[in-house]
Amino acid sequence: MHLRPPSIDHGVTSFIWAMVFGLFIWIGGSAVGYGSAVSFMVGCVAGFLCFVFIRVYGEDEPRRP
Repeated sequence: MHLRPPSIDHGVTSFIWAMVFGLFIWIGGSAVGYGSAVSFMVGCVAGFLCFVFIRVYGEDEPRRP
């Protein structure tokens, strides 16, 4: 028996990275004294841009045998 991790779509992985990064920016911005609304909006925009960047450039191209 050979166990392998499940195959996860690249879009799901990109969304998880973007969600964690946006949450990190939101909590970090609130912690250092920025307004909650400002840090939330910056976190949303940064999360969206992170999602797009990882979705477009994050996947390796398969090599030809």
